[in-house]
Amino acid sequence: MGARESIVRAMQEGAEAGRRGDPVTVCPYTDLRRTAWVQGYVRTAPPRPPVEDDEA
Repeated sequence: MGARESIVRAMQEGAEAGRRGDPVTVCPYTDLRRTAWVQGYVRTAPPRPPVEDDEA
């Protein structure tokens, strides 16, 4: 598998993880593919609820 193919595959895997609602910490990569995985994840992950400000 070439470099381009492995990056595309990592992005697809990240997108699948995002759709499933997995935490971003499940990314299996520690190299350049990690960036692609996270990009795929962010594009499909459900939005997180806003964090309430503790200062009131």
